[in-house]
Amino acid sequence: MGRVVVVEFVTLDGVVEDPDGSWGAPGGGWAFRHGPDAVIGDKFDLGPMLSSCALLFGRGTWQLFSRRWPARSGDFPDAMNGAAKLVASRTLTDVGDWNNSSLVDGDAVAAVPGLAAGRDVVVIGSTSLVHQLAARDLVDEYRTLVFPTVLGRGRRLFAEGGAGVELRLTAVLHRGPAVLMVHERLRG
Repeated sequence: MGRVVVVEFVTLDGVVEDPDGSWGAPGGGWAFRHGPDAVIGDKFDLGPMLSSCALLFGRGTWQLFSRRWPARSGDFPDAMNGAAKLVASRTLTDVGDWNNSSLVDGDAVAAVPGLAAGRDVVVIGSTSLVHQLAARDLVDEYRTLVFPTVLGRGRRLFAEGGAGVELRLTAVLHRGPAVLMVHERLRG
């Protein structure tokens, strides 16, 4: 089985909500206040994975990305646009024309083990989906781009009252004003 990898922009106090300001949340846009170079490009080192993995999005994140990414070009945008994209949604009936996008039938969280058979599944943003996957102990790796910002409020990467998890730090890489941290799930 492939791995389930969660990719998130995150503040120092663990907030993942509205890094670009598109949702209008209080404090939203915190990642983009560090300038465009802080968020542009392959900050999460996904490039090598994109030809063989499936990207899994919740409805809101997919809708945002499907408006922004198709018009972009270059090595990393071309790889993102060419990657298989799965959309978890209870309300969408069509995923438009963003290349290689398809809806996940039924319960997306229950489908993840099957989706990860033989390939990695990369979840980008999609906080509700991440919380559901974590609650079922399905996340194998977290790649977080941690910004030197403290918001004090907002949805966090790890849900309040959720089950604890033991992780092992496998990489720390400087990315402009932020730090990419890679943590793998310790399995007994």
